[in-house]
Amino acid sequence: MKKKVLALILSSVMVLSLAGCGNGNAQSSANDTTTEDTATDAANDTADNEPEAAADTEAEGNDEAAPAESSDAALKIAIVSSPSGVDDGSFNEDNYNGIMTFIASHPDCTVTPVQETTGDVTAAVQAVADIVADYDVIVCCGFQFAGISTIAEENPDVKFVLVDSFPSDAEGNEVTVDNIYAMCFAEQESGFFAGMAAALETTTGKVAVVNGIAYPSNVNYQYGFECGVKYANETEGTNAEIVELPSYAGTDVTGANVGGNYVGSFADEATGKVVGNALIAEGVDVIFVAAGASGNGVLTAVKEADGVYFIGCDVDQYDDGANGDSNVVLTSALKVMHLNVERALNAVVDGSFKGANVTLQADTDSTGYVNADGRCQLSADTISKIDAAYESVKSGAIVPAANFNGVTPDDFTW
Repeated sequence: MKKKVLALILSSVMVLSLAGCGNGNAQSSANDTTTEDTATDAANDTADNEPEAAADTEAEGNDEAAPAESSDAALKIAIVSSPSGVDDGSFNEDNYNGIMTFIASHPDCTVTPVQETTGDVTAAVQAVADIVADYDVIVCCGFQFAGISTIAEENPDVKFVLVDSFPSDAEGNEVTVDNIYAMCFAEQESGFFAGMAAALETTTGKVAVVNGIAYPSNVNYQYGFECGVKYANETEGTNAEIVELPSYAGTDVTGANVGGNYVGSFADEATGKVVGNALIAEGVDVIFVAAGASGNGVLTAVKEADGVYFIGCDVDQYDDGANGDSNVVLTSALKVMHLNVERALNAVVDGSFKGANVTLQADTDSTGYVNADGRCQLSADTISKIDAAYESVKSGAIVPAANFNGVTPDDFTW
């Protein structure tokens, strides 16, 4: 089933990888975070990072340049992003920040952002094909790039870093390619920490999660959140109710009803606000949001309400929560992409790079939540309880439900 899921996803005409809201701070670390403006600072250090480069749909290349044949050569890197670009403050920017951190330590290397403006899977693969001869490493942000396997096989000297998807063949079956390092994340773990935070901090006893489209990563966040609420209720004495609006229930890529609250788009702020207001009207006072730009609408609804908190997604979104002299962001669930992109690039330089399909988890500090002072509004008691659960997730003692791990929130145990 898992290998066929990708084929179902690839049948979508428009695909956005963005799960969190659109204006967060992208540089964060798992479970103990600080925010750095890495992209802004490092962009001044390389000529290929002019602001206008981010809007290019086809990067300029040197026809005479060949891919680097030695691991210590200065790398020419391209990052191909979804329509929101590398300055989206969320998914794409976090990947870009990983490259910028790498370049800060390897100043002879350069990066060119390439923005694929449609989100169409065919166009995404074509955008990579158009530039493959000009770069040593290409970072592809999102599961709309799963079909790059043929391009990679035809260009064995180019290294590919694929984020949020595993490569697939023409039939949509998962494949492993020698020069593609593909990373997915256990979003259910980060969602679990968000669920615990919501259950431990709610004052009305009602919490909710809002998603964009029921793609696997979003369902993972939803299921993880529901498991976190269940865990807190049964181990910490909370009594939080998860509120779902039946008219916004999600249907996953297999056609199964997964419930939840799905906007139906990653780019519909108006409907996001409608969903947010409807949940608030039901008494919800903590909302975890994994809905791309649609989440900005939920955030607006939260800011216009009294006593309601927002949990961010993918990156530290605390700055987005500024609301006059207060802040509505309780914490943020993290998918630590920048760190793993940097690791992959370091592997290219030190010669240890090899193709693999990996799902990154808390044991590599790749999932987590924001608990740093001044970047969240969690109580010390809540942080202590989530940190204890974090260690159990990290060790494998707690395994939250996910879209395709054979566990549902209803049968989740530990």
